[in-house]
Amino acid sequence: MIHHVSLGTNDADRAAHFYDPVLAVIGMSRQSMEHGSIGYGNPAHEYLFCLEKPTDGQRATVGNGVHIAFAAAHRDVVDRFYRVALASGGTDAGAPGLRPRYDGNYYSAFVRDPDGNKIEVVTYSAR
Repeated sequence: MIHHVSLGTNDADRAAHFYDPVLAVIGMSRQSMEHGSIGYGNPAHEYLFCLEKPTDGQRATVGNGVHIAFAAAHRDVVDRFYRVALASGGTDAGAPGLRPRYDGNYYSAFVRDPDGNKIEVVTYSAR
């Protein structure tokens, strides 16, 4: 079982400015921010997703082919997540829509955060 997932960041303040409103769309909020790292969770789990300043002192870089997918209750949440992400400094990496590569109800959107990390929000809801 996964406890949490972390991505790298080079600027925790900039990352918080992006992720605070974006993750609020799916019910997550900032639980901590210290020493260049930020932890997000929900009432059931203190930490689910984190952004970390690399401990080796090197710059954080994105992984080719790496992305984190967040679950959404329905398509309206996917659409709102995408809009909030773009309004908060993210960039488009795949507008909301059905992904024919998967089953008929796989509805998702992709964005890149200010550090270039790719994130997805997805639902299988038909509405």
